[in-house]
Amino acid sequence: MSLDFLQKKTTENFFLFAGPCVVETEAITMTTAETIKQITEKYKIPFVFKASYKKANRSSLHSFSSIGMEKALKILEKIKKEFQIPIVTDIHTEDEAIIAANIADVLQIPAFLCRQTDLLLAAGKTGKTINIKKGQFLSPESMKFVVEKVESTGNKSILLTERGTMFGYGDLIVDFRSIPIMKKTNYPIIVDITHSLQQPNQASGVTGGNPKLISTIGNAAIAVGANGIFLETHPNPAEAFSDGANMLPLNQLDKLLSRLTQIYNVVKNF
Repeated sequence: MSLDFLQKKTTENFFLFAGPCVVETEAITMTTAETIKQITEKYKIPFVFKASYKKANRSSLHSFSSIGMEKALKILEKIKKEFQIPIVTDIHTEDEAIIAANIADVLQIPAFLCRQTDLLLAAGKTGKTINIKKGQFLSPESMKFVVEKVESTGNKSILLTERGTMFGYGDLIVDFRSIPIMKKTNYPIIVDITHSLQQPNQASGVTGGNPKLISTIGNAAIAVGANGIFLETHPNPAEAFSDGANMLPLNQLDKLLSRLTQIYNVVKNF
């Protein structure tokens, strides 16, 4: 499966990283992947399926983490082969980089780990495309130093993702100036339009969110020049094992992607 669309300067449409937050069951993960593929083919949107085999960054000890790394990776491998779509998934340690690289086409560095030098170097050495989420605590200008770490391995297949900046203790705000600033690295820029609407550090230990604004963030991201969109979606977010409070219901994805495609077609030649 070619990932050439991730590095092209001009494309017919934005690309999409989408899927549930985490691998829950084979049935839900497969159904979600198949549905997204059908919708993205209709709008000619290059698509990479996203699901984490493990969620290591949880506020509460009691929050769901994984059905098991080996089991989850096998489900992602089945999706990749059956639907012929590339896979992106989070990694958290140097050892995970090596293991996940056997299946994933894109290795994703979670925002909280974007300054972890050993992790970035291990990811870069796999030769896979590396998507680095900008830390909620980090300026867009500082991402050039993160990029340099991966480049030092000889890997130039890099993506950067804006996912909001901490605004007090329990909210995030998207600074759209980040997109042109991070584009100075000469790598594609993605905007995560679901995690950027999280309301972290709630007293309950479970992250909240404001999914009603997903389309607002998405519209703005495409309008100011994002190359790609990242979003998490689920057939029933209220029953999702992780991050349900800020996920897009799967039955709303078609309408959203239709609108974003229309916006992209207007602004792509500016």
